[in-house]
Amino acid sequence: MQGFRSALLGGVLGMLLAGGAWAQGDTIKIGVLHSLSGTMAISETTLKDTVLMMVEQQNAKGGLLGKKIEAVVVDPASDWPLFAEKARELISDQGVDAIFGCWTSVSRKSVLPVVEELNGLLFYPVQYEGEESSENVIYTGAAPNQQAIPAVDYMRDELGVEKWALLGTDYVYPRTTNTILEAYLKDNGVAQDDIFVNYTPFGHSDWSKIVADVVALGKDGKKVGVVSTINGDANVGFYKELAAAGVSADDIPVMAFSVGEEELSGLDTTNLTGHLAAWNYFESADTPENKAFIEEWKKFTGDPKRVTNDPMEATMIGFNAWVKAVEKAGTTDTDAVLDAIVGVEVANLTGTMAKVLPNHHLTKPVLIGEIREDGQFDIVSQTEPVAGDAWTDFLPESKLLEADWPGKKCGMWNTQTNNCVQVQSNY
Repeated sequence: MQGFRSALLGGVLGMLLAGGAWAQGDTIKIGVLHSLSGTMAISETTLKDTVLMMVEQQNAKGGLLGKKIEAVVVDPASDWPLFAEKARELISDQGVDAIFGCWTSVSRKSVLPVVEELNGLLFYPVQYEGEESSENVIYTGAAPNQQAIPAVDYMRDELGVEKWALLGTDYVYPRTTNTILEAYLKDNGVAQDDIFVNYTPFGHSDWSKIVADVVALGKDGKKVGVVSTINGDANVGFYKELAAAGVSADDIPVMAFSVGEEELSGLDTTNLTGHLAAWNYFESADTPENKAFIEEWKKFTGDPKRVTNDPMEATMIGFNAWVKAVEKAGTTDTDAVLDAIVGVEVANLTGTMAKVLPNHHLTKPVLIGEIREDGQFDIVSQTEPVAGDAWTDFLPESKLLEADWPGKKCGMWNTQTNNCVQVQSNY
């Protein structure tokens, strides 16, 4: 009998040592759907690490509903169709209760039919083009009215920009964003001849002709500004060509939507200093919440040089909103969590609160930052939280639409005909 008791005690202690205070297998699973290889790995690996840090912190607090959270990490390898396959694997085979993932809009749109078919739940943490609202997605990044529109307003009102170069990488996010911006500028009295739009492929390197065209816009003496949705390493060549042409940030300011601390880390910022970026968060935000987050991040990664960025904050907000909704619902069931999550508020890192809205977007402050020599940003403008708009007011096919999931169970409610539109926007 004594030997049996000793064996039993040893088994219990072994389980405690292996899995904390939880019994083995007694976990809540979440999926992490970010590219760990391929062209997007440089950006998405950081978000995978962010989710793992949030899981570690939540488990240290006692887990969720008395259970340990287990992160199931997969690698869609920057392959857009593979995102859909991996999402199906996470939901159907692994049984995850929520997925945190995707970066590009094409990866999100690949996953969208899968989470809707299987009634999964995706938290999408990157700024995007809007023109979408799914019952099965919580959009924790910025919609155009929380980044693109305020950035243009700042350039016009504070910098005196009169002529506009809308430069983007050739895929859905830049094209849709610039379509919205072009309509917005025209609504505000800008002539078509004062708007230059250009798209280049991923990895584009020869910027001499495009920069010359941008410089030529100002030959009539009007102030020119660049709105950049250029993605990835193409930015390096673009800024270098501006400098080679003798163009400074004072001459032609560039406002970027896809250049943040991660992209600047380790780069020579000589050619970027003074140019601008619009996000909802910068690492330089001077708040107690942000200081604590940065300290936790450096401790978790073991790297004192590892920077933070906007999609990381959006990932953190999404995770904490999911935790609150699960606690409120008392279950991880998708339908119950979706009912509970609208109206949930969690702290952001800039000193205000992020609220989940009926259209499954958030309230977010808009920040404008000026690039410094050290690769960080001086915050030159910050708004109060702005409600994310799923459907822009500046496209005729969208301005009549609104999304209301708890009320109307509809992501495309036509306010003129009072019915739910079933066909998705062309954008």
